[in-house]
Amino acid sequence: MAKQKILVVDDEPDLVELVKDVLERNNYFVISARNADLAIKKVKESNPDLIILDLNLPGIGGIEVCRILKRDKKTSSIPIIMLTVKSTETDKIAGLEAGADDYMTKPFSTAELVARTRAVLRRILYAGEPGEVLVSGEIRLDSTEHMVYVMDKKIDLTPKEFNLLYLLMKKKGKVLSRTFLIENIWGYEYLGGTRTVDVHVRHLREKLGEEGKKVETVEGVGYKFVEEE
Repeated sequence: MAKQKILVVDDEPDLVELVKDVLERNNYFVISARNADLAIKKVKESNPDLIILDLNLPGIGGIEVCRILKRDKKTSSIPIIMLTVKSTETDKIAGLEAGADDYMTKPFSTAELVARTRAVLRRILYAGEPGEVLVSGEIRLDSTEHMVYVMDKKIDLTPKEFNLLYLLMKKKGKVLSRTFLIENIWGYEYLGGTRTVDVHVRHLREKLGEEGKKVETVEGVGYKFVEEE
């Protein structure tokens, strides 16, 4: 089996070498880029399985790189872990809003680096039974194709957005707490808190259009998927 490929984007050579050494010792193939332009070029050339992206890159910065990659259908499904020296909730939410799947605050331990890398690369927990199709109104989720359609139009979802919709539809009518969603979709104890769920749900609703109203917020608890009356 080929090694999973990880692109590390940071302008600090010592940190890049550290990350590269740790990940290669854990059987990953690592490439690197020192700036935004080179990063975007390498993503398109190499199609990595994961991108570890520094927030504070020279030039356009990590947030904008993340937005560019997530807007491009060819690269939008590649998961991104954001690196930042900032630890405020505002900075973390900004990264998630841009499409990042996770983040780590510098300095981080090598154990955390490996754990988060493995977690993000872990295959989808709720991909569904082979051939399973879930339908609600104009929404059709096909687990075999791993695709979602609204009014027969394909909707481009990230892996976590797909997981959220699958789990909510599979347990329609039931209230699922943010903690439950974190544990069952992210698949590990997410140290950043449950706000990441809110960000992903907001993106999911936007992509579903009018059908997004079926994902209802249960104040102080989480979310549930409701059928039309």
